[in-house]
Amino acid sequence: MKKHHANEPGLAPDTPPVVEHDDILYPSAIPFVLMHVACFAAFWTGITLEAVGICLALYWLRIFAIGAGYHRYFSHRAYKTSRAFQLMLAVMSQSTAQKSVLWWASKHRHHHRHSDTAQDVHSPRHKGFLYSHLGWIFARKHDTADLTTIADFARYPELMWLHRYELVPAVLLAGLCFAVAGWPGLIVGFCWSTVLVYHATFCINSLAHVLGRQRYVTGDDSRNNWLLAIFTMGEGWHNNHHAYQSSVRQGFRWWEIDMTFYVLKALSWVGIVWDLKSPPKAVQRNEQRLGSRVIDRAAAQLAGSFNLDHIVASITSGTTGPGLRDLQERLADAQHRAEDALASLNLPHLPTRHDILARARQMFPETPSMDDIVNRGHAVILDTIGARLTAIPLTSLADGASQVQPVQTGR
Repeated sequence: MKKHHANEPGLAPDTPPVVEHDDILYPSAIPFVLMHVACFAAFWTGITLEAVGICLALYWLRIFAIGAGYHRYFSHRAYKTSRAFQLMLAVMSQSTAQKSVLWWASKHRHHHRHSDTAQDVHSPRHKGFLYSHLGWIFARKHDTADLTTIADFARYPELMWLHRYELVPAVLLAGLCFAVAGWPGLIVGFCWSTVLVYHATFCINSLAHVLGRQRYVTGDDSRNNWLLAIFTMGEGWHNNHHAYQSSVRQGFRWWEIDMTFYVLKALSWVGIVWDLKSPPKAVQRNEQRLGSRVIDRAAAQLAGSFNLDHIVASITSGTTGPGLRDLQERLADAQHRAEDALASLNLPHLPTRHDILARARQMFPETPSMDDIVNRGHAVILDTIGARLTAIPLTSLADGASQVQPVQTGR
């Protein structure tokens, strides 16, 4: 079990500790591992052109089902459709053996509420690449779905039935592959395509938060990755998606290929889907003002890029005992406004607003809310440093001041 405390760099002093349970439900990983092992059975079954054709067809069909079904429809309601096609999307999605649409969408909605924070279910920043790619799936705390977050779809009895018997579509598809093309159809056609779909999907949780470009400030590490967009039929335009989650189109620019959107657009022409949501022009031009939650997350990230421990050490080593006592008294009088007290003292080791603005421009794309991010980041830095200085006993300051050497703060 881990605990993240409020005194970590980049966190406001009043941020409550977040408790994480690292227990892994290993038995649930067995079918996943067996699916990968089964792929090697092709050495014995052989590889036929028919089986390869089934593999390719099922890969693209089910990648579409994940983007159009699991993601854009069940998670974000980016368009509307009939109850019959809704059920078809659910069956197609669950044929990938990635649990039920209710489980998948509930976890994804949670991800967007807490993207790349300590509460995110799969963040490379906090959990590491391997855990974000696939390890989180087997964690005990993620084994069940929070149906309250997906109540809009949990009211359909047919979706609840699929939720209880989540592997039925995948088993039926596997049986169909065997009936059509024998053992090569099962191993190459079904197992190979299923494993490929697994990792193409998982790359959006892992690689798309590590590699690529950021056009928008989203308060997280989401990135646009053109290569992932090709293999996932448009899901790789991940920074675009985090900038405007309810858009049915994730490739915002004409050259950003989004095959899932193209198929959905064609389906809208024949009335199978309708009310396709698009990003406002202000979003497409990156002229929108950011919400307070995104600003707060970006500010915390900005504050965390400064080594606050070294800054505190530099302040304490360069201040005499009476001066430290006076500084602590001022901070105590300021109570929760340590920002004001520190800003008025002009301490040489504190980063200035100019320093913070320069760092922000290195870290983030341009946004109309840049000043808001910098102001909030400045406040977080000063409040956090103030809390740490106030918490240091004067006796330890007196004993250790002569031993601590000033360090550079990156200014």
